[in-house]
Amino acid sequence: MPTHPIRPAPTTPAVAWLAMGLGGLVALLAHAPARWLTEPIRQATNGRVELLAPQGTVWNGQAWLTLTGGENSHDRVTLPSPLAWTVQWPTALALRAPCCLMEPLTLRWQPGWSTQVVHVPAHQSQWPASLLMGLGAPWNTLQLHAKLALSTPGLMWQWQADRGPRWQGSAMLDVLDASSRLSTVRPLGSYRLSAHWPDAQATPSEPTVQLTTLGGSLLLDGQGQWLGGRLRLQGEATAAPGREDALNNLMNLLGRRVNGRTQIKIG
Repeated sequence: MPTHPIRPAPTTPAVAWLAMGLGGLVALLAHAPARWLTEPIRQATNGRVELLAPQGTVWNGQAWLTLTGGENSHDRVTLPSPLAWTVQWPTALALRAPCCLMEPLTLRWQPGWSTQVVHVPAHQSQWPASLLMGLGAPWNTLQLHAKLALSTPGLMWQWQADRGPRWQGSAMLDVLDASSRLSTVRPLGSYRLSAHWPDAQATPSEPTVQLTTLGGSLLLDGQGQWLGGRLRLQGEATAAPGREDALNNLMNLLGRRVNGRTQIKIG
């Protein structure tokens, strides 16, 4: 009985096109331009954070980080040096900013079926106070000049399918040797803004915020919360003994005067 050699079935056009399409998709994703990040970040922050002049790819790139007052705002300030990022596939993101981060900040992602967790390690960084002016009122009026020192023992961001996003941990922002165009007293003082996020299972999950004075002529004290992406804080401002006359005009501008104290409100 004659035999015939077995030949492989010819590749159909559909299979060939599918293979080419998958290959093209992989290549496209591998070289996805950094500019693809700009619009998602702008929308996620309601226009308050922008990435300008992005270079590189989604996985390894850099851009100029800019803070603004939101949609249609003319207030904007850009970081003194570019913000660079590297995705360490598949569960880590390293951020670098020579002006502000003393060493790369690596965020680690812990994936799950119904829960996503991002760990922010303990770190310290320094930021220019001019960035706050980009957020609009009241910072654009105060035109604050100071050294901003941010520190945290560690933070955790958690997303659960049935509860949405939540933070857990604490952070401190020290505003050192602050001065303002509204006062000739320089410096006005040094201050600490502390934020504490409750346990990830707690309700409500918004952080509590405490404002205290580390030292200086202008004494500030207040408390509040971070709600809907905005700081809402109420407190009092008083002048240190012997500095009442020098700070009188500033105290009148900060808020309503009651028995020598100024009621301050942000947000």
